[in-house]
Amino acid sequence: MSGVMKRMGMIFRAKANKALDRAEDPRETLDYSYQKQLELLQKVRRGVADVATSRKRLELQLNQLQGQSSKLEDQGRKALALGREDLAREALSRRAALQQQVTDLETQHQTLQGEEEKLTLAAQRLQAKVDAFRTKKETIKATYTAAQAQTRIAESFSGISEEMSDVGVAIQRAEDKTAQLQARAGAIDELLASGALDDQSGLAKDDLQAELDRLSGGTDVELELQRMKAELAGGPSQQAIEGGPQDAAQPQSQPRSHPKFDKQ
Repeated sequence: MSGVMKRMGMIFRAKANKALDRAEDPRETLDYSYQKQLELLQKVRRGVADVATSRKRLELQLNQLQGQSSKLEDQGRKALALGREDLAREALSRRAALQQQVTDLETQHQTLQGEEEKLTLAAQRLQAKVDAFRTKKETIKATYTAAQAQTRIAESFSGISEEMSDVGVAIQRAEDKTAQLQARAGAIDELLASGALDDQSGLAKDDLQAELDRLSGGTDVELELQRMKAELAGGPSQQAIEGGPQDAAQPQSQPRSHPKFDKQ
């Protein structure tokens, strides 16, 4: 059972990987990566701004403490000049405490200044990398789009694309159906000519009737030819040729003669 489950899991992962591969667009992936790099660059810049703000705050505190230290020093001098050594000592004690704070703030200021310089340099380097990635990204996207267009054009010319395959299949079906109809029409014509199929319209004739019609037509032609020859020779008229009454110029008492022609 464990082996079956492992196999099913592997098949599922393979199917999912194949589906993701088909759905993945490299251009969208590049745009997403570029967007993430911009977000990282923005965070670094905010970090630089935060460090710079902290440094500026320390500088303001240092200026205030240094001002207070100078003021206490002046007070100690005045007290000493007035013979108040106790006041002068108190002023110098306070000044010493402020001076320790100034020293600590100066150390923090130097640390923040170093961090600011590092972050600024990192931001500049990251900006350069982001700019280079953007240029490369646009180049890859343009190349991919051109390759995709060339592939579609090549598939269209070769007829292996999905759209052209559908068109090719439709054309093939139309050609097959046309050839089938032509073959059927030719077969029916051959069967009608051979008499294998009865003509329900009554227009078709059998071989015997066709031969009789041909002979009858030939006889009519021969009769017409004899009549024309008689007219040209000044002989009997068409009525005499066809066995009708004689010409009116002949005597009425003479019996009618019926010329006979052998039918060829």
